[in-house]
Amino acid sequence: GLVIDGRTLAYALEPTLEDKFLALAKRCRSVLCCRSTPLQKSMVVKLVRDKLKAMTLAIGDGANDVSMIQVADVGVGISGQEGMQAVMASDFAIPRFRHLEKLLLVHGHWCYSRLANMVLYFFYKNAMFVALLFWYQFYCGFSGSSMIDQWYLIFFNLLFSSLPQLITGVLDKDVPAEVLIAVPQLYK
Repeated sequence: GLVIDGRTLAYALEPTLEDKFLALAKRCRSVLCCRSTPLQKSMVVKLVRDKLKAMTLAIGDGANDVSMIQVADVGVGISGQEGMQAVMASDFAIPRFRHLEKLLLVHGHWCYSRLANMVLYFFYKNAMFVALLFWYQFYCGFSGSSMIDQWYLIFFNLLFSSLPQLITGVLDKDVPAEVLIAVPQLYK
């Protein structure tokens, strides 16, 4: 593990030394930055995100973690005694640190799976709608006449854009939560 304090981190984040610091940090199983400023925290997250091209996760519980949470790709705020600033700036909020495992392994897997399916569904829905309008233009001789009344368009998008998401969001759990906790490799 690597434990680095704020003074040393100020030197390590200089442009001439940041590659060496990153190489050292990559060799460690864990890196702990203690007594660092909010700017230093966000600079470490930005360094890892930009240089390693990795998706970053920042977890914080107070106002001094807001900049780090905002720089990261995914921010998790822990509501606690330091206030709600981190929670307000984060993507996800949890009441205790112990809930992080379930948030990442279970809900993260389900969310990724649902988003992938929804992207495919929306592409298919819109492609079918455009194909319908395209073939109608051959039927009407490219006159520009409207095939569908505006109310039907509204109800089509309302029906095919809201109901499938509600059903998928409630019912789609491709792997049970117990299995996802027991086998964390399924997150990949």
